[in-house]
Amino acid sequence: MLETELVSLKKRIVEYAALVEQMIKQSIQGLMEKKRSLLTEVIEKLEPRANEEEINIEEQGTVVMAKFQPTAKDLRIILMILKMNNDLERMADHAVNIAERGLFLIENPMVKPLIGIPKTADITIHMIKDSIDSFVKEDPGLAKSVCERDSKIDSINNQIFRELITYMFSDPSTIEQSIKLIQISNNFERIADLATNICEDVIYIVEGRVIKHHKEENMGTSH
Repeated sequence: MLETELVSLKKRIVEYAALVEQMIKQSIQGLMEKKRSLLTEVIEKLEPRANEEEINIEEQGTVVMAKFQPTAKDLRIILMILKMNNDLERMADHAVNIAERGLFLIENPMVKPLIGIPKTADITIHMIKDSIDSFVKEDPGLAKSVCERDSKIDSINNQIFRELITYMFSDPSTIEQSIKLIQISNNFERIADLATNICEDVIYIVEGRVIKHHKEENMGTSH
């Protein structure tokens, strides 16, 4: 039955989101605690699991559409799950980017105490959790609150960039470490953008309103 397949797909995307959230948490924890093992696990063990799950969800969603030819809200939900699947896969790539840069940073002198980046990480992780909760509960109010938090991430990211630029100008020996920190901050900003994308889709599914995100989604997503 279509209803059973929808429940299965929803359960699977929630489990995938939990895995991606774990990757992000572990990437910042490994950096803050200088634990190489946490960072390498993100890259070597968790990313392959995330990639496999992304493929499985894509296949299941495609089969459900072909088999049941859903319409109206059921179709919109399946299409949203497939889009979330893609967004989560990109979040996982960003987590790997953070972990890779963390491996460099923990082996080198720190430019400055890390204050902005862990703050950004904490807000971003809560945005991911709330974006998934807003989907499961079909809660547009929660989704809107996630969208509103995105500007806070932008503000902190800009502050981190300005501070590190100052460090690089005053002491060229800090350039490589500073660039890695800027890249980490940018990765968290893009994860927050992806969480916001999910919430915009929730608002569309529940209320039928289109909210355009103000950023370019595809800026610099490399791994």
